[in-house]
Parts: sequence; C-alpha cells; structure tokens
Amino acid sequence: MDRNSGLNEKKTKKQRNTCKKIITAAVISGASLVLAVTAWGAAAKQYTGTDFAMDTVVSETLYTSGEDLNPEIGDMLRETEEKYLSWTEKGSEVYKINQARGKTVQVSDALAGYLEKALKLAEDSGGAFDPTMGKVIRLWDIGGENPHIPDPEELDSLLKETGYENLVLEGNKVTLKGGAALDLGAAGKGIGCDIVMDFLEKQKEVCGMILNLGGSSVMAYGEKPDQTPWRVALRDPREEESGYLGAITLNGGEFLSTSGDYEKYFMENGKRYHHILDPETGYPVWNGLTSVTVICGSGLIADGLSTACFVLGAEDALPLLEKYDAEAAFVDEKHNIYLTDGMKSRFELMKNTYTIRDSFK
Repeated sequence: MDRNSGLNEKKTKKQRNTCKKIITAAVISGASLVLAVTAWGAAAKQYTGTDFAMDTVVSETLYTSGEDLNPEIGDMLRETEEKYLSWTEKGSEVYKINQARGKTVQVSDALAGYLEKALKLAEDSGGAFDPTMGKVIRLWDIGGENPHIPDPEELDSLLKETGYENLVLEGNKVTLKGGAALDLGAAGKGIGCDIVMDFLEKQKEVCGMILNLGGSSVMAYGEKPDQTPWRVALRDPREEESGYLGAITLNGGEFLSTSGDYEKYFMENGKRYHHILDPETGYPVWNGLTSVTVICGSGLIADGLSTACFVLGAEDALPLLEKYDAEAAFVDEKHNIYLTDGMKSRFELMKNTYTIRDSFK
C-alpha cells in the first residue's frame, strides 16, 4: 500500500499475464516434497511452492504431517484481494466504498476490523500512514502503465480530498467524505498474512510455515522440524537483482514488512520517483532513507508501520514503533543501517559496503 525495480520501460498487461503463466507452470512442475521429522517425533513433510497473488510472487514453505495446503493458501490470498481490498474488482468491498461517492456503505465484520486498525495507525502516526490517498496514487500511476510526474495543480486539487479524517467508521458502516478514495495497498499484503496465520492456527497437522509475498511482506508461523530459526534476507536497495545486505531472524507468530524506494519507481532527469508518497505534499518521500523493515505481531500493522516509518524518518518513527512494540531496521542512501534495540540481536550484516550505526543521530 501510501503519507503516507525500476520502470525505465512501461510494464504492459501482456508482460504481467506472461509472468503469471510462467509462475503457474512452476507451481505445477516445480513444487518439491521433502521428508523431515518434527521436534515431537511425528513424520512431517516439507512442501515448497511458488504462486502469484496480490499482484506479486508468493513463496511458500510449509511443514506439516497432513496434506499440502499451499494451493489453498494461494487461493485464500487471491480471494482476500478480490473480496475485500481491490480498488478495481467490482465485487470487492473497497471498490463499493469508493463508488458510493460519499454515501454510507455496510461492510463485513472482516473489513470493518481491518479499517479500525488502519484508522488507529493513521491517527497514531499523525497521518504518515493514510488510507485515503487513492486518487493521488492513481494520478502518479507508479508501477502502472503510465508512471509520470503529475501536473502540480491537479495534484494539489486531489490532495485536498485526502486525509484519514475523511474515513468514518461506525461499527460496520463506512463513509468516505470530501471526495476521498480508499486504498489499503500499504497494508494489503499484511492483511493477507494475517488471514493465513489465522488459518494455520486451526490446522493441527501444521508445525510451521514461512510465507513471503514479493519479499516485502513475510509471515513466520510455528517452527521448523529441526528447530533452526526462520531467516529472511534483506534486499540491498541499490542492487535489486541479486544483492542482499543482511539477514533477519523471525520467531514463529511474527510478521516482517519492508518498504523501499526500489520496489516501484521510475527515473526522470536522474531523480527517483517512487511509490511511497508523503500525504502532506503528494510527492514521493525524499528524506535520505532507501528502505525500512519492521517486525511485529500483526501483518497489517507491520505493513502499515513500514510505510509510516519511512515517511516519518528514523528518529521521528521511534515513538511510533515503541507504541506498537515493534522493531525496525532503517537503511539510508549513504549505506548506513540504524537498528532499534530489539533488532540488533536479530540482524546479521552480509555486506561490508554498509555500516551499522550505534546511534540514530
């Protein structure tokens, strides 16, 4: 989802459809099955797979004494997007809210719960996370068919229609005021991870799983049969194809989210225009940060926090992280890494071109 790689060429629908076909073929022909033994002695199987959902590649590693649940989980993520979150899918609840043009809409308990958390985070972050930036996001179209620098007057006009205060939630009734447009993209993958976590907690045969949505949202459930830790590679923001600057350890029941200026962007006159927009200016955030990674106990909150913290900057983000009992790693364009206290024991540096700083100042 944004106060909230590269697009040197436009990505066409044909290219995206081709990508989906390739990934689908990989799921059918390339899924692997490996035997393992759980810590409590029962035979467990390791199922790995690759899928496509929520407009990104999904990587799955599941440990269970039962059947392979990866296909079901992929369907679950796609259903979440289509039923609740999509702004283009006519059947989705977000689409219906936006099309209501200010009229009150009755929504499901599920979406009402997501919106309640999103609004609380928006308030706590002072609007750094803002779910009403839909029209401004569409205007820039970063990651779409026509990414461009918008006309300043048009941008200013649409910016006047944003503000999380325009999203009113009363029980299951949602009203968008002032011409605002709802966009939960900055929390969507996290919501998907939350739903999968809830599902896995009801599956007695499952002992562990790691779910990775595009490298930016990760969920760790339970534990591996050999009890080795869950580890997630942290991408180098300036070596996007194969570079990793470090690795982060996750515990079962935790979520990780990364927001970076390398995920969706285009270059113009040597300047990087990326998808993390500042709700105050409507322009991409240029504060020296290149990525922010957050760990906490909620997928939605981890996702939203990584965006909010990117917008706020490292020092100003610390009180917000503390409020949500979250840990974070901040990376800047000078190759400095700043870690919260709880992140220091989790993070392993893998590149000597980066430096871990002792202080946020």
